Amino acid sequence: MPKLKTHKGLKKRIKITAKGKVKRPKAGKGHLLSGKSGRRREHLRKKTGVSPAFNKIMKRALQGA
Repeated sequence: MPKLKTHKGLKKRIKITAKGKVKRPKAGKGHLLSGKSGRRREHLRKKTGVSPAFNKIMKRALQGA
């Protein structure tokens, strides 16, 4: 079986914590920010976790690293 390749796009977007959880940025912060409240923009700045099901999928996509 050939080696797995790292998913380069995913590698740039997520971080793996020391305990093995996946942290990702929240969606909706790219543009059209003037219509969103300050509180909402503040919450969009924070990173969020990924569900356990996606955790496994994302780690597999990064296995080539």
